[in-house]
Amino acid sequence: MQTSDFDYELPQELIAQHPPEKRDTARMMVLDRATKTWEHKVFTDLPDYLKPGDLIVLNDTKVFPARLKGRWEDTPGKVELLLLEPLSEDNCWEALSGSGRPVRAGLVAVFADGLIKAEILRRSERTEGAVIVRLAFSGDLQEILGHAGETPLPPYITRPVPNAATQKEDAERYQTVYAEHVGAVAAPTAGLHFTSDMLDDLQSRGIEIAKITLHVGPGTFRPVQVDDPNDHPMHSERYEVPAEAADAINRCRSRGGRIICVGSTTVRTLETMAAEHGKVAVPCTGRSALFIRGDYDFVFTDMMVTNFHLPKSTLVMMVCALAGRDYTLSAYRDAIKERYMFFSYGDCMLIK
Repeated sequence: MQTSDFDYELPQELIAQHPPEKRDTARMMVLDRATKTWEHKVFTDLPDYLKPGDLIVLNDTKVFPARLKGRWEDTPGKVELLLLEPLSEDNCWEALSGSGRPVRAGLVAVFADGLIKAEILRRSERTEGAVIVRLAFSGDLQEILGHAGETPLPPYITRPVPNAATQKEDAERYQTVYAEHVGAVAAPTAGLHFTSDMLDDLQSRGIEIAKITLHVGPGTFRPVQVDDPNDHPMHSERYEVPAEAADAINRCRSRGGRIICVGSTTVRTLETMAAEHGKVAVPCTGRSALFIRGDYDFVFTDMMVTNFHLPKSTLVMMVCALAGRDYTLSAYRDAIKERYMFFSYGDCMLIK
C-alpha cells in the first residue's frame, strides 16, 4: 500500500467555500458495500436507511475561536497564533505560530489591543512545528476569545476579504447543532448536516442517539507526505467515551441494532476504545493516535456518515478501509462527475 494509491484529481471549483443554505439540504451519496453500488440522495433521506433499534453516535466537541491575529510586543511585525489545547501548567497552551520572524523563547505577542498576551516558552515536544505559550489575560478566556479570536477554518476554505457576514456564517455553520464540549480547532464536519428537527425525528422512529467527544486538532488536515503510509506520524487527540455512550453501545449490540458513526472522529474514538479495552464498550478517556487503514478490523462501526476527504489523506484511507479502496475511489470519481461539493462545507456519503 502506497500513499499514491489514494490520490485522485479534484477540480478546484468543487471545494466548497460556503455551507449550503440549509444544513440538511446537502447531497448524500449512499454506498452499499454488499452490492458495490451507490445512489444519489439528499441528507434528509438519511432516516429512510435506518431502523428502530439502530444507534447513531455523534461527536459533540465544540470549535472555539482559536485563531488570534496580532503583533509582536517589541516590533510592529504581525503574528498569528492558533491555540491547540491547554496544558496542565497555569494558562499554558500548545499553539501553532505564524510570523515572518523566527519564533524563539521570550518573545511576547499582543492580541486585541492587549486583552491577551502570549509569551513563547519553548518548542512543543508533542506536535511538530508547535510551541508552548503562556497566556496573560484578565477575565474568562473563552469569553475573551469570543471577541478577539476567529473561527479556525481549514486551509482550503479561503476568505480573501474577511467581513462580518462571512465571520458570522463561519461562527454559526462551522459548528454542529449539538456541539457542547469546547476544545476543537476543526469541526467534525459530517455532523454539520444534522438539524435539531432531524435528531428529534430519528429518535421518534426508535433510533437511539449517543454522544462521545474527540477534540479535533489540526492534524486532521495534515497530508500524508511519505510514500509509505506506515511511516506517517499521527497527531494524537483527546477523547472521552462517557458512561451513557458506552451503555448505549452495549444496549445496541444486545438488541441486534447497528451502530452508525457520524464522522471519522467518531469512528476513531470508538475504535480506539475497542483497541484499548479488549473490544468492549466502556467509559474511558485518553488520547487517540489511531491510524485506520488497510485491512482494519472494525469493531463498533457498522455504518458511517462522512464527508468527502482530501486526496492522500488519512481520512480517505479510513473510508477505503471501511468500504474498499477501488470501490471508494470509483464512487469519488462519480461524485466528481456528478458535481458533488467536497470537504468540510461540502456534501456527504452514507456508507452502509
